[in-house]
Amino acid sequence: MAAISLRLDDQMKRRVANIARRKKTSSSEVVREAVAALVQREERSLSVYEQIKDLIGTVHGDDPRASENIGRKYAEYLQSRRKRS
Repeated sequence: MAAISLRLDDQMKRRVANIARRKKTSSSEVVREAVAALVQREERSLSVYEQIKDLIGTVHGDDPRASENIGRKYAEYLQSRRKRS
């Protein structure tokens, strides 16, 4: 685990210490939980594009135009299934 330096004013330090005492844990654990909650909330607020932009272009193969006209292709597929029934 990596260490990080953090400065808190006296009031915030007391508030964190009070929470730590109440939870029977360390102040460091309270701060870690708070940071984890913030990171999770911020990551959820990212757009789908922002969440996957590092993956775009990393998959190779198949038809790069496969998603074009997907609505028309799906309608044709459904029609062909109806004709077979």
